[in-house]
Amino acid sequence: MEKLSKGSKLYLALVFVVLYAPILFLVFYSFNSGGTMTNFKSFTLEHYKAVFEDTRLINILINTVVVALLSALISTMIGTLGAIGIVSIRNHKLRNTVLSLNNILIVSPDVIIGASFLILFTMVGVNLGFSSVLLAHVAFSIPIVVIMVLPKLQEMSSSLIDAALDLGASRRDILTRVILPYIKPGIFAGFFLALTYSLDDFAVTFFVTGNGFSTLSVEIYSMARAGVSLTVNAISGLVFFVTMLLVLGYYFITNRSKGARGSEVPK
Repeated sequence: MEKLSKGSKLYLALVFVVLYAPILFLVFYSFNSGGTMTNFKSFTLEHYKAVFEDTRLINILINTVVVALLSALISTMIGTLGAIGIVSIRNHKLRNTVLSLNNILIVSPDVIIGASFLILFTMVGVNLGFSSVLLAHVAFSIPIVVIMVLPKLQEMSSSLIDAALDLGASRRDILTRVILPYIKPGIFAGFFLALTYSLDDFAVTFFVTGNGFSTLSVEIYSMARAGVSLTVNAISGLVFFVTMLLVLGYYFITNRSKGARGSEVPK
């Protein structure tokens, strides 16, 4: 690739400053002992201490993590099988139609998706709470996993499957020993992206959550409406830190898998 010009580097730096400056500003004042976001007095961890001493907030955090892990796991399994099914469709028009329907769910506004799930759960009789939030998160995460897995499936040569069939492999063996190991980076990418989306989602969760159950994003919104509190900054800082760890973990796993595959190539 050609080297970036000075103008391009300056523009890229400006974009990152605009994106990250508000987050860093929020995290910076989460350590302020003054209690406001206008005058930094001294460094303190009392706001983070207040977060961990609030048992209700801890329960909400556990709810958020459990929903995110379960929804990411379930959506990864369904999305991976769905991507394999889409690639196996030989009719190009039907395949493009299914892909378009999948992509529509990704670009659709979260408010519309949340309102649709609320109407559906009300009609079916599903109680709003853990189950409704989990089902909604699985539903909007599946298209994301499909999009992440599809490129790996499309770049896989059909000769690998033909060779496995010639060697007497069953369909199950082809799936577990040929296809899944090859698309593993895409599966990991889909899982981590679904996990991140679930942790950060507010709009859909706001519609489908009920009394007695809440997630961190909904709780932060409620706390922020009540007034400026640096506890909100502390919670937001923790969420940002966890999300950053997830992204770093994803890059570590993908780079490690790429390095392992590269070392297997004979010189």
